[in-house]
Amino acid sequence: MKLFSDLLVATDRGHVSGLCLLDLAAAFDTVDHDLLLSRLDRTFGVRFQARAWFRSYLTGRTFRVVPGGGTSQAVSVTCSMPQGSVLDPLLFILYTADLADRASNFGVNLHAFADDNQLHVHCDLSNVLSSANTLEQCITVIGQWMTADRLKLNADKTELIWAGTRHCVDRAVP
Repeated sequence: MKLFSDLLVATDRGHVSGLCLLDLAAAFDTVDHDLLLSRLDRTFGVRFQARAWFRSYLTGRTFRVVPGGGTSQAVSVTCSMPQGSVLDPLLFILYTADLADRASNFGVNLHAFADDNQLHVHCDLSNVLSSANTLEQCITVIGQWMTADRLKLNADKTELIWAGTRHCVDRAVP
């Protein structure tokens, strides 16, 4: 609702909005436990017993494969979050909290809910090209940050949409 409201307000002002929908490949499966625990401590002050609880929640898990009736040996899970818990989306948002800083460095807005992230900028018609370039630079930096944090931005599924009145969008986007 917040994002939709931002787009409507920009449209009412005669602006167009560039909205980039970021797609992460296997987002919850790639969360690095040590990076998450470090970020919880360093950025959010989660220490001592609370940090130990999160470590216990994330680590010590294994998985097996049962191909054709046989069972493989157990393999330790060194990344990912146990999915299905109400805690997982919150932990993922905390894991990716630095995205907001990366986006704001470019003057780009970020809306995040779990692994769904949208970047958006609003501009008048004379600034569409520079806003598109800014979004592209921001996405490049975010992609590099994600790679460093073991996340993968799926460029093939990441979409850019221009929003505004039909008249403004037709004039703004070639």
